[in-house]
Amino acid sequence: MTTPILSVEGLRCTIAGQQVVEDVTFDVPATGITAVLGRNGVGKTSTLRGILGLIHRRGRVTLGGERIDGMPTHRIVRRGVGYVPEDREVFAKLSVAENLALAERQRNPRREFVAELFPDLVARKDQPAGTLSGGQQQMVSVARALMNDNRLLLVDEPTKGLAPKIVSEVAAALAEASKTVPILLVEQNLEVVRRLATGAIVIGGGRVVHTGSAAAILDDEDLTRRLLGVHAETTAPHATEADA
Repeated sequence: MTTPILSVEGLRCTIAGQQVVEDVTFDVPATGITAVLGRNGVGKTSTLRGILGLIHRRGRVTLGGERIDGMPTHRIVRRGVGYVPEDREVFAKLSVAENLALAERQRNPRREFVAELFPDLVARKDQPAGTLSGGQQQMVSVARALMNDNRLLLVDEPTKGLAPKIVSEVAAALAEASKTVPILLVEQNLEVVRRLATGAIVIGGGRVVHTGSAAAILDDEDLTRRLLGVHAETTAPHATEADA
């Protein structure tokens, strides 16, 4: 077996003194997409934020064999960890091009790669990001993370609230990106998980309650219902037209 790109051991996270991640331990392979699954409010987003040091955390986190749990967020990012936050967090008053430029960390950013994945952003490069639709803002958020040659991407709910067509485009972009960089993906849309993920980590109550093949979990209706509270065939709610 290859050495995991990320190892998390005994991760505990708090927000304003409240425990939000109890004791999370898992490995992320150095290739492909690993999904983080679980019911709402179990600590999936907090786990990603804890890995990045965006919230107070304790435990051991190693990236490519190097401990990063004592590092501030900016140093972790410089080590090659890209992040797509749950709520897009674009700079609303800046143009699309300016949003992407701010994400550039290397001498030769991957502008052509991003342009091929998101041609609509090229056409809207001078448009203020805050005037884009929800789906277009999500593309900006993903594109920012892909501007650099990262060692790992942490992607949080990239398809939440998006129209089916945009969901498909975002999923296709992540599939293409995963050919060159491993991705740890928090995602509620099980169709997207089935399409993209090889492995899966299920969190419940701030702890890892199951790990294994994503397909094995989703193909087992009893397991899916017990761990996720939904049927394996359940898809994400329909998005509003404004999020297209």
